[in-house]
Amino acid sequence: MVKVSDLRKSFKTHFYSPRTEILKGISFQIERGSVTGFLGANGSGKTTTIKCILGLIFPDSGSVEIFGSQSPDRNLKRRIGFLPERPYFYEYLTGEEFLRFYCRLSDMKGDLGQEIDLALERVGLSHAKERKLRGYSKGMLQRIGIAQALIHRPDFVILDEPMTGLDPDGRAEVSRIIRETANGGTTLFFSSHLLHDVEVLCDQVVILKAGEVAYQGATKDLLSRVQGEFVIRFSDKSKKMDQFKCGNAEELQQEIDRLRGEGLSILEVRKEGSSLEDVFVKLAF
Repeated sequence: MVKVSDLRKSFKTHFYSPRTEILKGISFQIERGSVTGFLGANGSGKTTTIKCILGLIFPDSGSVEIFGSQSPDRNLKRRIGFLPERPYFYEYLTGEEFLRFYCRLSDMKGDLGQEIDLALERVGLSHAKERKLRGYSKGMLQRIGIAQALIHRPDFVILDEPMTGLDPDGRAEVSRIIRETANGGTTLFFSSHLLHDVEVLCDQVVILKAGEVAYQGATKDLLSRVQGEFVIRFSDKSKKMDQFKCGNAEELQQEIDRLRGEGLSILEVRKEGSSLEDVFVKLAF
């Protein structure tokens, strides 16, 4: 779906200052039909990369290929949906009017009212279609923003920090929308600082570190890189329970032999897997 090759981009922070290189030759691919998480510390180049993919800014060198084209025309760009990190909402519009505006921007034809109703139902906002956006909560605004990114039925959707500022209910609702959209065959690419959501939703991950790709590939392959810990739960003769952690199988066997040699009862042995957060800290910082 998308191929980023040796992308470089630098900016000037002040007129007289030297240029600062933000992207340092990054390359990765977004597979068709995948849900890909885009991770990195603040300032690592995530938003700059997204803007280059969308053609909102131009790289110093390198290329971005979308739908097999390095210079997508207007018709190809209609196949892309986008929710920026800090979207601007026309607060005097109702939810229905807001989506109708984006339908027209996308040159949608036919019964727009029906498409708008379907989009509002999809994001759980049918009840608020006639309410002005100034009366929407943070979670509702995020959902109407996702609705505008999806209403023209794009093949490829980019969501920049879609979970930011949401309470647990809002995150659960956005996660549901992402899963349902992916199940419909749409390719999704989204950045987030909420690593648990990425771990649950994404089958592919791209991690940036200081403008370079630290990892690209399957989420499950990334998690398997870091060995989890073994936990031994045991009790002494007074039935007092305790637990001990060890880092590998050899150490585990030694501790089991030691505990049994001391006459202690082993109640449980389990392996704790590494989370995406554990791996991300090792790669991105």
